[in-house]
Amino acid sequence: MDRTIIHCDMNGFFASVELLSRPDLKSIPMAVSGNPESRHGIILAKNELAKKFGVVTAETIWSARKKCPELQLVRPHHDKYKKYSELINSIYYRYTDMVEPFSIDESWLDVTGSLKLFGNGVEIADKIRETVKSELGLTLSAGVSYNKIFAKMGSDYKKPDATTVISRDNYRSLLWPMDISEMFFVGSATADKLKRTGILTIGDLACTNKSVLQGLLGKQGPMLYDYANGLDESPVARSYEKQKIKSVGNGITFKRNLTTTDDIQTSLKALSDTVSSRLRSYQLKASGIKIDIKDPYFKTISRQKQLESTTNITEEIYTSAYSLLKASWTIGNPIRLITITGINLVDENQSEQLSLFSKDIESRERSTNLDKTMDAIRSKFGGQSITFGGILKNDLGIDLVDENEERED
Repeated sequence: MDRTIIHCDMNGFFASVELLSRPDLKSIPMAVSGNPESRHGIILAKNELAKKFGVVTAETIWSARKKCPELQLVRPHHDKYKKYSELINSIYYRYTDMVEPFSIDESWLDVTGSLKLFGNGVEIADKIRETVKSELGLTLSAGVSYNKIFAKMGSDYKKPDATTVISRDNYRSLLWPMDISEMFFVGSATADKLKRTGILTIGDLACTNKSVLQGLLGKQGPMLYDYANGLDESPVARSYEKQKIKSVGNGITFKRNLTTTDDIQTSLKALSDTVSSRLRSYQLKASGIKIDIKDPYFKTISRQKQLESTTNITEEIYTSAYSLLKASWTIGNPIRLITITGINLVDENQSEQLSLFSKDIESRERSTNLDKTMDAIRSKFGGQSITFGGILKNDLGIDLVDENEERED
């Protein structure tokens, strides 16, 4: 028997929450954004009126205002969004205990075991939409399907405040004519690669041989083939089940462009410190390091490498990231943004074959002890209580930006 999966996606969540306390902005284009005076100010969310002007999430404020000069900006209140996210999910739990949050404003629900109590999938989705609207004053779009991928694509199909069913009978007619970029998990780079080979629509993807897709995209190819053909069987994970963390990263858009070796080393050291600290807090180590570099013209390159030994040591992450950057970027060319990400994560207690040279072992132990000492000081006195000397009093904005801005997808 098919499962019944619902994907609930809040409509313009951040903006909608802000409008609850700012009804005066309901009739004009508005957006939630970062600091307009900062180079890392981006659009985090927008209302429907701003959307009609072409304003999109994650674009820069200056770009959005070129499209919509009358755009009103509101600063984010992440504590409010967290509160409403918890309230929304508490409504979902009235219908099933199988709720898997996908982001702060999206969740999957497996309601297969609830059908006899509350009706079919569409009836449950509509009841949820009505309840969220009446109790919280917010709207959402819902997708109903027999798997998670199609349920997600259903919630995206019609917005705002709608329910869309994607079934075994209609998914070919609804989804296959759509542009390949509309396929869940197909980003712009993957879409471009597929289009260059003549795969223009989701239907083209679904009808392409799996081995061809694997040769083109690696292991992602067969996965996307399954998604396009409705073959996804991944379960809805209960929110209290520990979710496997796949990567840990941090990125900064700098107050000015990086052009010198000193600038780059300072930024990489700060980012490596944050990434390694987060890895240790999750009791994880990275088997690989990925670095993303963006120039002032928004051209981005990504590079990654596997490590000889898994690590959550700041110095080792920094050394790997710096070697990646030097191998792929000409020092002197301006850099607007850098992101460092630890990938292919493993439990920090997982055994591995270490070097037999005692110098390497002793050096790693010293670095580990230094990092743990800094963790302890920060835990007791705050995150800004201790850092590396070269990072102090920089003019890059590192002390002002600790992590990527949270935004709606």
